[in-house]
Amino acid sequence: MAKTALNKEAENTLADSRPIFPKENYKFMLAGIVVIILGFLFMMGGDSSDPNSFKPEQVYSFRRITLAPIVIVLGLVIEVYAIMHRPKPKA
Repeated sequence: MAKTALNKEAENTLADSRPIFPKENYKFMLAGIVVIILGFLFMMGGDSSDPNSFKPEQVYSFRRITLAPIVIVLGLVIEVYAIMHRPKPKA
């Protein structure tokens, strides 16, 4: 009786020490974070030496208004895929 209780406790400890996701999923998560950071870097800029002047071509550029949000959403899609992806079992 005591032996089975120890075996169950050992199994629970082993199950708790395993990572939540396989290594492949963590690689996808890292790639998604890099893509999201890249999107935010695309949004940066527009620094002006004169605070009284406004240059709409800098603020409303294609890179900031269109490309950056698309890249960020793509990174979020990669993150969702990384969480939902289930690797194929080894045969």
